[in-house]
Amino acid sequence: MTKRRGPGEGADGQAGGHREGADPGPARQPGNAGPDLTGPQTDRLRYLDAATRQIARGIDLDETLDELCRAAVPAFADAAFVHLYDPLPVGDEATAIPAVLRLHATDRVSPRDPAAPRVEAAEVVRPAADGVLAKLLDGGRPVFGDTPAIAATAAELLGGADPPGIAGPAGRRLIIAPLHGRSHALGSVVLLRGPGRPGFTGDDMLVASQLATHTALGIDKATLFAREASVADALQRTMLPPSLPQPPGVRLASRYLPSSRTAQVGGDWYDAIPLPGNRVALVIGDVMGHSMTSAAIMGQLRTTVQTLALLDLPPDEVLHHLDEQAGRLGTEHTATCLYAMYDPVLHRLLVSNAGHLPPMLLHPDGRGEILRVPPGAPIGVGIGGFESTELHAPAGAAMLLYTDGLVESRDADVLTGMERLRERLQAAASGYGSPALEVLCDVALGTLGAGGRDDDIALLAARFEGIEPETVAYWYLAPRPQTARQARRLTRRTLHRWELDLLAESTELLVSEVVANAVRFASRPITLRLLRSDVLRCEVGDDSPLVPRMRHARLSDEGGRGLFLVDQLALRWGATRMSSGKVVWFEQLLPGDQGSG
Repeated sequence: MTKRRGPGEGADGQAGGHREGADPGPARQPGNAGPDLTGPQTDRLRYLDAATRQIARGIDLDETLDELCRAAVPAFADAAFVHLYDPLPVGDEATAIPAVLRLHATDRVSPRDPAAPRVEAAEVVRPAADGVLAKLLDGGRPVFGDTPAIAATAAELLGGADPPGIAGPAGRRLIIAPLHGRSHALGSVVLLRGPGRPGFTGDDMLVASQLATHTALGIDKATLFAREASVADALQRTMLPPSLPQPPGVRLASRYLPSSRTAQVGGDWYDAIPLPGNRVALVIGDVMGHSMTSAAIMGQLRTTVQTLALLDLPPDEVLHHLDEQAGRLGTEHTATCLYAMYDPVLHRLLVSNAGHLPPMLLHPDGRGEILRVPPGAPIGVGIGGFESTELHAPAGAAMLLYTDGLVESRDADVLTGMERLRERLQAAASGYGSPALEVLCDVALGTLGAGGRDDDIALLAARFEGIEPETVAYWYLAPRPQTARQARRLTRRTLHRWELDLLAESTELLVSEVVANAVRFASRPITLRLLRSDVLRCEVGDDSPLVPRMRHARLSDEGGRGLFLVDQLALRWGATRMSSGKVVWFEQLLPGDQGSG
């Protein structure tokens, strides 16, 4: 709620819960009431033109009501009280009239006579559905408060008190102006003049009507704007990951801050996609522009990246196909995108960049580094030419992917902003040793969350922990009939070394079935990998693109039961196509976790 206080009012003049408005400016007394509206008609027209322009400047609801108060007090009235229906009707929707009016804004000048009774407005008004007040607001025509019926209605809006000098020898001193939007009654504004200035006239009634009309249009605009902003923000948030995965060997954290420009939804996005072999793809992107179209294109590109990632393509090929897909979308919007693939076993990063800002790497010793990755052309330009860069990702290092809203501002270019970000992260690492990812995200954002932003911000942070070599076993096996027996022997030996003998029998059976299936179709050596993390994971790869499918074998069939056994005995299993063939994998709970399955 907006409340403005005139000079001379003490703190006891503030109503609880009201928000302080802007500085009301010079001393506001009834004798210093602005232009003389009792003079020539041109003065009224000049005032009304300036006042309606001022009201139209408001963007949101509070600004619109604040501009009304600034325009009306003290130039036109000594006090103004604005009540609005709760909830406010929006647009042209046919809704029942709310039963409650709430005080949203007040403004007044100090009375000339300090001993004069203070006029207050009711915080909550519940107009009867068939009462005078409800009919008055629905009718939309302003009225004077000098008739008995309207005086009772005015008292209802003023908390039951009869303001002095409303009618009588001093003249008409109160106007109730309904706020009526394009389709709905929105509320009312009560305008008061004190005893120290002339009462309202018929011409003043026309002025009040115009003030109320322009305010109601501004309220309509603000509510529609707020709803569009809410829909746009909800649209973009639903297109972002609801939660981040927890792949072994890497920890993840993220942030997203929308632009502070109302309803200006952007196209920033991030993603973390688990890949075969316990790798993970880290993605950050930004569609140019701020509109619902930008958000929709962002959703299409993000879905395309997820699909390409699951094909296990190299980063440069992912961006190449993404660029082709953007061209097929037939849009003039371009986007930047950075795609990084982390392998926790090899402690390796493969990074490809399509016009995006380079990642920030915080080394285990606290040193910050801006990674040198060839930028490439943005997505949608159609030039292509992307390349993958291989980088070492030491255990304990943290990498930050971000969009330009984090480092670009009105007082700093991108390069300066990136250097400031590197210094902030490096300072945080020197102060905390190895700060948690959530702390790093907060440090990266700094004070951006509290101020105005021209662009939205997406941020993805990853800490590389890696997987210890002793928890991984890897073999190449020739595609021969004896290979299944060899795979069983290697599996039993490895599980014994890992003290997982309780899983040996079931794992041998599963490995034998999956390897035997790979041998049938492979023309090159197959791969067998065992990985011990929070689960026991087995991966069998071959060069055939045919993905096995589970089927129910008939009693007369000699085969076809292998995947059925895998499905029954494994915690989970799956098959993933790769550029070089496919990988069939399954997972089992470790012996100590059997009760939690």
